[in-house]
Amino acid sequence: MSADNPYVIWHNATVTRERRERQNNHRACVLWFTGLSGSGKSTLAHAAEEALHQLGCRTFVLDGDNVRHGLSSNLGFSEEDRRENIRRIGEAAKLMMEAGIIAMTAFISPFRSDREAVRKLMPHGDFLEIYCSASLEVCEARDVKGLYKKARAGIIKNYTGIDSPYEPPDKPELIIDTGKMTLSDSVAEVLSLMRRRGILTDALDSEAS
Repeated sequence: MSADNPYVIWHNATVTRERRERQNNHRACVLWFTGLSGSGKSTLAHAAEEALHQLGCRTFVLDGDNVRHGLSSNLGFSEEDRRENIRRIGEAAKLMMEAGIIAMTAFISPFRSDREAVRKLMPHGDFLEIYCSASLEVCEARDVKGLYKKARAGIIKNYTGIDSPYEPPDKPELIIDTGKMTLSDSVAEVLSLMRRRGILTDALDSEAS
């Protein structure tokens, strides 16, 4: 029952997360890729999804720009709106996990407290924070969208890494230096983490082969 509305009551479905996971031959989880703009979060998340899909996993990537076309289309980039954006993504990722899916998110998510709030939404061990730790210099050199240049010129305000802070994770489940590691090696690190945590099963590998 909702604390805010006594008429909103949680409905327990007969098809549970556990039954979906057995059908999928893998556990569900949330892979939360975080890092500066240009650190390779989206690239790595989608490459990891491709590798997982080829193993037969049920996956979905929640990408920063894509989400702002729909779920968060009414939000701007103030600190308050950015926090609300991350809250919505966390709730969406949790629902996907309950559906038995490996949900991956690719967001700057600059504030440590917001990421920790999302972690607390999930059962223990189901939230894997992956820090894409490319330096600001590397990210600026990439500057795919030209946003760093505009931020340096003062055209864009409150841009993470320039005039708005990015708070690196204290204890992420995985740190990948995306400024130095190849994409294939980075994907291998993600899948290795998932195997160590028991998310990927031996049955998946045998089916893929």
